[in-house]
Amino acid sequence: MTIIRLVKKAQRGDDKAFLKLFQQCEEDIYRMAYVYVKNKDDALDVVQEVAYQSFKKIATLKKPEYFKTWVMKITMNCAINLVKKNKKVVLLKPEFEEFVGSDDEDIPLSLSLQELMDTLQEDEKSVILMKFYNDNTLKEISEALEIPLGTAKSVLYRALNKLRKNYKKEVGYYE
Repeated sequence: MTIIRLVKKAQRGDDKAFLKLFQQCEEDIYRMAYVYVKNKDDALDVVQEVAYQSFKKIATLKKPEYFKTWVMKITMNCAINLVKKNKKVVLLKPEFEEFVGSDDEDIPLSLSLQELMDTLQEDEKSVILMKFYNDNTLKEISEALEIPLGTAKSVLYRALNKLRKNYKKEVGYYE
């Protein structure tokens, strides 16, 4: 069954159709959330929130063929909101950290890649992830993020230049 037909069924209230749709994107949602929140538990919380938000708002999706793009935008928003909320949390004193444990082994994602992505602003990170992680076109990115096509292009190129520059710093390459 095509995505368009599943979306239309889900918009008419078919729970099973929505579940099939969501399950097709669930792994991508988790990976996208993980890039933002950097730990398994928070990423799973984001997936749950995205499921709820997308189920609740499926009727507002105007172009069924963009379901995945739409749900990834919800993912980014939920993840960013969680990151902002967590910034308000008071961190433990360093002497107590040894009792807490580590979440470093959650996903085999290169630490240097994670550090490079952390150097980007939220809009840059979103465009890079949508372009190279989800294979969205620049047109799809501009529609999903509700920005002009030219802005999507400039954000993409600015982010790529930042990543290149920071990578060269990290590996000790100097021009």
